[in-house]
Amino acid sequence: MKNKTVSRTLDTLPPLTAAQQAHLKALAAQPDSSVDTSDSPVLNAAHWEAAVRGRFYRPIKQQITTRIDADVLDWLKGQGKGYQSRINAILRKEMLSHKP
Repeated sequence: MKNKTVSRTLDTLPPLTAAQQAHLKALAAQPDSSVDTSDSPVLNAAHWEAAVRGRFYRPIKQQITTRIDADVLDWLKGQGKGYQSRINAILRKEMLSHKP
């Protein structure tokens, strides 16, 4: 049997059924104290000190066309593969240095 992959975005989600809506309303009506968190680890302050914000965040890339001086492009390409990523890193560093 052949499986067909179904892909959805937030814009194309099917509407909730009446049963699903009723279930969500019942969950929302429950007090927080009724939620069983016994299987959740206790996280102390030391855990959060080592946490890194945005570790798995990857900004969306946008393709553009730009003109760069030939000597600058040669310098970037001369450092090996990934010159476009280096351009992005240089621009990001500059952007962050000017952010309030």
